[in-house]
Amino acid sequence: MGDPALSRRGFLAASAAAGLSMTALSGCGGDSDGGSSGTTTVEWWNISTTEPTKGVWAALARKFEAQNPKVKIKIVQLENDAYKSKMTALTASGKLPDIFHTWGGGVLKQQVDAGLVEDLTDKTQPWADSLLPVAKEPYLLDDRAYGIPFDIGMIGFWYNKALFKRAGVSAPPTTWSGFLDAVGKLKAKGITPLALAGKETWTGMYYWAYLAMRTAGAEALQKANDDKDFSGADFVAAGEHLKELVDLQPFQKGFLGAAYSTPTGQAAAVGNGKAAMELMGQWAPVVEADAGKGLGDDLGFFPFPTVEGGKGAITEVFGGGGGHALRKGAPQAAVDFLKFFASEATDLELVKKTGVLPVVPAAESAIADPNIKAVQAQLKGATGFQLYLDQAYAPALGQEVNDSVGALIAGSKSPEQVTESITKVAKEEQ
Repeated sequence: MGDPALSRRGFLAASAAAGLSMTALSGCGGDSDGGSSGTTTVEWWNISTTEPTKGVWAALARKFEAQNPKVKIKIVQLENDAYKSKMTALTASGKLPDIFHTWGGGVLKQQVDAGLVEDLTDKTQPWADSLLPVAKEPYLLDDRAYGIPFDIGMIGFWYNKALFKRAGVSAPPTTWSGFLDAVGKLKAKGITPLALAGKETWTGMYYWAYLAMRTAGAEALQKANDDKDFSGADFVAAGEHLKELVDLQPFQKGFLGAAYSTPTGQAAAVGNGKAAMELMGQWAPVVEADAGKGLGDDLGFFPFPTVEGGKGAITEVFGGGGGHALRKGAPQAAVDFLKFFASEATDLELVKKTGVLPVVPAAESAIADPNIKAVQAQLKGATGFQLYLDQAYAPALGQEVNDSVGALIAGSKSPEQVTESITKVAKEEQ
């Protein structure tokens, strides 16, 4: 799977660029097993910082401890961007937490290539075989399992039905021109069309990624990564379409400094009825209700529109899920916790209380929210699937996609410059 020294070089460069000090980070893993008391402490890093998920996960950890009296679960919860930065630095240092959140893809591959991740294939096969195959895909490398999913889903538009009605938008748009028209109608009524966390560039990346899929087709993004070339006309066109949207000034005031899940951020703007839409994953309703008030029955969902003349279809979806991986040499208790977390009983609880889409088929009956059902229906009918670009690609390349698209949205890069910058980093990663 590659030279470990080379595979870790990207992490070292990325952590240096982020200004992260190895000595400033506390050590993870390696000291988990044993102890004079006979108790095994397992450190679990995740990104569930909003309610109700944060509380539900903490309660599950306590439940596992009750069932396993000689195991202590130490939870470390970090917001998305902070988590990615910490994990980049820890990977470069060669010491990961016992259990850690992963989106799979290129980031997980580099951690595996560096010899830092446990191969879970044989340890989990007796029970992991029953999980949904599509949910396991991002964590398979050379047909070996390096992660266990707890969620699966897709990115789409979450919208306020009442604000759409006020603006005279009778139905969710299915084409890009129809989407831009809806944005215009919302603005004409004094309604902020879109909320965006410009401070967290992964949120803007979703627009460019979907537009690239719609103009070039879902397979083109993987081919561009394989060829180390994103300079094609379809990718430039994706940026041009995004610039069309940006030129309409559709985002909330101060969006470039806004975070995603804070009380003044993207999710809150939608949850409090201050913006009509956000492009976000299946977790959006939960975060909107935690950061803001939530929209209840006024919340709706629709897939990213098609682009007229494009090669992609509306049934090609962009997204992913969440999973857990283990550091190399993690204690058996960590494997036991993954089994517990992937059980039907736990999945039912996650579906009912946190709104995730199930990875255990038997838990599907617990889905009650009509919007989550709509997401699931889109996934079931998908004719193509693309993992989040900042996870599908090598870390440095994924970060460049985020940063370049963020610069386009901020007005400091052209569509051509975006593709040039991404291509340059892709070639450097060879």
